[in-house]
Amino acid sequence: MMKLDDLRPAAGSNKKRKRIGRGDGSGHGKTSGRGHKGQGARSGGNTKPGFEGGQMPLQRRLPKRGFHNPFRIEMSVVNLGQIDALPAGAEVTPEVLIEHGYVSGKHRRVKILGDGSLSKALTVKAHGFSAKAKEKIEAAGGKAELIALHA
Repeated sequence: MMKLDDLRPAAGSNKKRKRIGRGDGSGHGKTSGRGHKGQGARSGGNTKPGFEGGQMPLQRRLPKRGFHNPFRIEMSVVNLGQIDALPAGAEVTPEVLIEHGYVSGKHRRVKILGDGSLSKALTVKAHGFSAKAKEKIEAAGGKAELIALHA
């Protein structure tokens, strides 16, 4: 049986704070771990990330390429082979796919791709379908229903 005096914090959970500027006996006295003079010794003296002492920083030396589309719609992809594991006649929605671990994150849009085969009739509701996926779902006797992207 555990007693109150057996309780101990987890190993490494209590780290002791450095008490700087509390005299030479503390081991962090005099310059308080800042060394002698220079930018690092001054209050408020520090460089911004990427600063290379006045040399042209790497992120400015490298050529810029490409384009980032701010209006891009991110989609999580699920293949038909994965959906085939679900029971026959089931309604497959993005919520069901999240529940079964095929898609992560609730706010993601889902696109169904045609890799693998479908052996049962399923009603699949998603934000997008590849032509092959739609063809295979309908060939198996199921329905492919499109969910509006901005719904």
